[in-house]
Amino acid sequence: MITLTRGAQMPSIRPISDLRNKFTEVSSEAQETAAPIFLTRNGVGEMVVMSMEAYENLQFESEVYTKLKEAEREAELTSARYSSKEVFAAMRDAVRNASSSETACV
Repeated sequence: MITLTRGAQMPSIRPISDLRNKFTEVSSEAQETAAPIFLTRNGVGEMVVMSMEAYENLQFESEVYTKLKEAEREAELTSARYSSKEVFAAMRDAVRNASSSETACV
């Protein structure tokens, strides 16, 4: 089921035969809109086509969401809390240490 929110574009739904007969058009649409194109066979959803960029963005968002869920779970299991200053200091140290070990390997 496809749910639209106010201001959202209508999803592009095309017959799967367009993939064979109008490939260039389907490819151009995927690149220009960066939105998924739903392909149907006999009126039933069969597959989704999207640009590589849109797919990579979707993968990145999924990874970020997964990391946030892990952090929420960890926060529920421990009482340890860190300030933003502590987090940024730890990040800077990790970057420095990574840079130092890369320099030592060269």
